[in-house]
Amino acid sequence: MAKLLEARALEGLPHGFSKREGAAAQDILAGGVLIRVKQVHSPAVATVTGAWSGVPPEADAMVTDRAGLVLGIVTADCAPVLFADFDAGVVGAAHAGWRGAIQGVIANTVAAMAALGARPEKIVAVIGPCIAPESYEVDAPFRAHFAETDAQFFRAGRAGHWQFDLPGYVASRLEQAGVGWIESLNLDTYAEKAMFHSYRRASHSGETTGGRQISLIGLR
Repeated sequence: MAKLLEARALEGLPHGFSKREGAAAQDILAGGVLIRVKQVHSPAVATVTGAWSGVPPEADAMVTDRAGLVLGIVTADCAPVLFADFDAGVVGAAHAGWRGAIQGVIANTVAAMAALGARPEKIVAVIGPCIAPESYEVDAPFRAHFAETDAQFFRAGRAGHWQFDLPGYVASRLEQAGVGWIESLNLDTYAEKAMFHSYRRASHSGETTGGRQISLIGLR
C-alpha cells in the first residue's frame, strides 16, 4: 500500500496525494474504481456516474456524488486540487496548470459540484504538491497571458523574467469561486527531487519527463 500525503481539511474522507512511487485506488478506498480523464490543459469538467464505457473524455477535472468511485488526477508541476462538500456528499479533483487555471477550470469544478447539490461556501479544497514560485521562472510572453490585476503573483527576477506563484494563483481562483476552506500542502515538486517527479526539473537536467504523481479522492 502506497504511503500518501493527506490533508487536514479532508480528514475522514478517502483521499491522498502520491509521491514519486504513485498510488492506486485501493490505497485510499478498498474496492474503489479508479476514474481518470484525458488531461489536455483545459477548463473542461466531467461529471462521473460510473466507469467510462469507452475512451475517457478530454477534461481536466471531475466531480461525483457516487460512492466507490476514485477520481484520479495526474500532475508533475501543475497543481492538483482535491475538493469536497462533506454535507452534500460531493467530491471533485482538478488538474490546474496555469492554462487550465486561467481559463476557469477551478470555477467550472465548483459549478459542477454545485449542480450535484454542493454549496461553494461548504466546499473544502486542497492544493497538493506543485511547482513553487521559487522554482518557476517565466518570461515576458508567459506574463502577457495574465491581466495586470494578477501582478501580485509575479515576483521580479532577472532581467525580463519573473517568478510565478502558481499555488497562490490557484488559491485566488478558489477564493473567487466562493470556496469556504482552502488548504495548501506547500510542497515544491521541483525542489523535492527525492519525493516528487517534476517536468520542469527533468527538462532542465535532460532526463525523461514522463514521471507523474497521482492525486486521489473518493466517497465511501
